[in-house]
Amino acid sequence: MRMGNLKSEYLRGLVASVLTLIFVLGAAAIGPSLAGGGAAATGEYTPGTYTGEAKGFGGPVEVTVTVGDGGGITKVDVKGDAETPDVGGAAIPTLKNAILTAQSAEIDSVSGATFTSDAVKSAAADALAQARGGQAGTSAAAGPKAEGDDLFIPGTYTGTSKGFGGDVTVTMTVSNKEITDLQIDGSHETENIGSFAVTMLKDRIMEAQSPNVDAITGATVSSNAILRALDDAFAQAGADLSKFPVISDTFTGLKDYRELDCDIVIIGAGGAGMTAAINATQEGKNVILLEKMPYAGGNTTKATGGMNAAETHYQKEQGIEDSVQTFIEDTMAGGHNINDKDLVTVMAQNSAAGIDWLDSIGAPLPKISYSGGASVDRIHAPADGSGVGAYLVTAFLKKIDELGINVMYDTKATSLITTEGTVVGVQAEGKNAYYTIHAKAVILATGGFGNNQEMIVHYRDDLNGTVSTSAPGVTGDGITMAEAVGADLVDIDQIQLHPTVEQGTSMLITESVRGDGAILVNQEGKRFINELLTRDVVSAGELEQTGSYAYIIFDQHLRDNLKAIEKYVSTGITIQGDTIEELAEQIDIDPATLAETLSTWNQYVADQKDPDFGRTTGMKNDLSTAPYYAIKIAPGIHHTMGGVHINTQAQVIDVNGKPIPGLFAAGEVCGGVHGGNRLGGNAVADIVVFGRIASDSAVKYCDK
Repeated sequence: MRMGNLKSEYLRGLVASVLTLIFVLGAAAIGPSLAGGGAAATGEYTPGTYTGEAKGFGGPVEVTVTVGDGGGITKVDVKGDAETPDVGGAAIPTLKNAILTAQSAEIDSVSGATFTSDAVKSAAADALAQARGGQAGTSAAAGPKAEGDDLFIPGTYTGTSKGFGGDVTVTMTVSNKEITDLQIDGSHETENIGSFAVTMLKDRIMEAQSPNVDAITGATVSSNAILRALDDAFAQAGADLSKFPVISDTFTGLKDYRELDCDIVIIGAGGAGMTAAINATQEGKNVILLEKMPYAGGNTTKATGGMNAAETHYQKEQGIEDSVQTFIEDTMAGGHNINDKDLVTVMAQNSAAGIDWLDSIGAPLPKISYSGGASVDRIHAPADGSGVGAYLVTAFLKKIDELGINVMYDTKATSLITTEGTVVGVQAEGKNAYYTIHAKAVILATGGFGNNQEMIVHYRDDLNGTVSTSAPGVTGDGITMAEAVGADLVDIDQIQLHPTVEQGTSMLITESVRGDGAILVNQEGKRFINELLTRDVVSAGELEQTGSYAYIIFDQHLRDNLKAIEKYVSTGITIQGDTIEELAEQIDIDPATLAETLSTWNQYVADQKDPDFGRTTGMKNDLSTAPYYAIKIAPGIHHTMGGVHINTQAQVIDVNGKPIPGLFAAGEVCGGVHGGNRLGGNAVADIVVFGRIASDSAVKYCDK
């Protein structure tokens, strides 16, 4: 069993935590515990077990202390299930260890977890009062805080700041001593990532009673906007910010070493991981889902287009003729025929069933349009045209909550555990503990490596410095872990550029904009390519233009029929003109040239023929409804096609061509499906189809 890495990490963490504890508590407080040890501790209490309770931030907190024969505290248990997991919950192990070390309830609070700390100390003092012969609930430690200077002018105050997608508003109600209510409006922020920041920061701020808290990892723009707006509200309330502590959610206590058991452990709570978790749970298995970020979604949250699927009931209902064979041929051609055709075939054959499965969990994708590289309308999206990724993540999380699946956030898998070549679990590290998770099967769903610049440059040094649309947590961890147990890699140097990325924000402009009729023009105001060729071809075409960029041009009719555009408008990356000439002036293009380009294009749409570049799709509507819009775009890293080698059962294949027992994988962590270029809409097909196949295979493996 590969335990060395975890134990060395644990020992390093143990030493660091003990040193931190000594610094915080003082050598005098630590002395008795180190000198006497837990079981031999001596003290003033009556031997026995005592329990105290107090109200925490989210509900009751219970502390049980065990007093040994020598009158010293030998064991402390703290139960606070209702506390905020990444704040109060994370503080509990530190507080527990501090009570045991100090042999007293008189310990320091954990910075940033004031309410939970006070509750634990109060409950512990109550229990120890009983151990001295007193009655439950008589502890003086539970009394009110000493009166001091007022912190606020009572009232309700509102602050506003610019976030990632628009204005963020914070409304704060205060008494003279505390924040009594906090409402955050971040409706323009990226769905899921920004909305998670809203919820999590609200909890942190309320519990800490301070504006000086850490931003949410991976959502720093939204977090900082919220905190700036909060500072504004504090200033209006007459608060002196110097009176409020700087709070960090970094765990500095003694990390526990814990062992867990389950049927299947899934690494990564992106689209593939959540699909696998839901599917396996529906099949009766006990699942643990690990996610190193403080929220779910991964790269799926970034998906804006839809899901490719052939022969679906939606296509039939809308009179669209498609076939599994055409889907296979399009995908192979788009991937330059280096794809694994067996994997492509399985994805295409199971795509309609994937759409049906999404229907069954409350995530229908009925809106069908065209995407680059497809022969027919095949990409399925939400009814209102909103981004498919955030839509699916929201639906997946709702189902995960409904099924009661154990999702461990802020918990990074560090290595796979093997016994005689069989994968039997995962080693992981959370904020306050190291974990050994024993499982019958493991599913890798960690995504690609699009946000790991070092790894990208290692395989493709020509992409050094290129912006990436990938989520913060997409750093290739699963590929590294799989390699360490002998997994083979395929197509690892195949990294896709997406042609329409706004460079200042790294925001991807969904392919649906072009699929619904937008055109690309260069700085000279002229079209230069068939806008719906494959992503690699369009990206290469852009790089040949003046400045290596282009503008995507669309009109009000297209905006009205594609909800995803509202995010671009609220973010401020769109440029608007009441006439095409006015728009041209704003982007420094000759007005007459751009007007002629648009007039020519509209005639091509009317004729349903593009003699310049042979475009035949995305021509249902012309661009003639004012106002007009432009977004400046250039290529950006969007998908890593290479990764772990899998077979059609989603088993991970080793360097000798054999399946690694107990190990399965799905999604962007895998190579072979997309070849040298991924078609828009195939990533979502990949995560849904192979997420289900990986879980089905893991379930069967568990049942052997």
